[in-house]
Amino acid sequence: MSNEPITHSAEPHQSGTGSRLNWLRAGVLGANDGIVSTAGMVVGVAAATVERAPIFTAGLAGVAAGAVSMALGEYVSVSTQRDTERSLLSKERQELKDLPAEELAELTSIYESKGLSPTTARQVAVELTAHDAFSAHADAELGINPHELTNPWHAALSSAISFLTGAILPMVAILLPPAAWRIPVTAVAVCLALIATGWISAAVGQASRTRAILRVTVGGLAAMAVTYLIGTLVGHVIS
Repeated sequence: MSNEPITHSAEPHQSGTGSRLNWLRAGVLGANDGIVSTAGMVVGVAAATVERAPIFTAGLAGVAAGAVSMALGEYVSVSTQRDTERSLLSKERQELKDLPAEELAELTSIYESKGLSPTTARQVAVELTAHDAFSAHADAELGINPHELTNPWHAALSSAISFLTGAILPMVAILLPPAAWRIPVTAVAVCLALIATGWISAAVGQASRTRAILRVTVGGLAAMAVTYLIGTLVGHVIS
């Protein structure tokens, strides 16, 4: 990537591939959130009582609240992003209408900054402008495909589903075993699940697998340890 200054420095530059990878990473992280937050909640309640009903009720309420929160947060975030993209695209369309020569020169300079010779960059800019000037500028300047803007409803649904997918494991792990085995079984199941999500997130981001796995696993165990202590202390005080 060139270090030369670009006139539209405030405008984002993202590749389509990077956007898809971000979606996959968001799905993995959503599942990770479902695992950790639900595990923490049910372990805390299980530390205070051996009754299945309170554990199930607290876990179900936490899963529902978490899924709705994730979906709402993603909807607001993506809606804001979509509004920003539409504003940038509208501005770009107006600039193409009012300043076609300047926009052609800008497109040429972008391709020059990517390593093309001035002559080749000019030819590429001219041909792309003749084919579809708006799409060419949206892609080169903004990193946006104007025909594939992210749908906030799809994002919200995907976020909720990923959270729910992660939340199922600790719910099953805490409810099925006998009372004495609930917390140990849940801890082991959560560790294995977090190892998987850590590995996947690292693979997607091409980062260190070991570091990612340790980060999410230690974080998940810490969350369960804290809620276990809270459940034990509060449960004994109240009872």
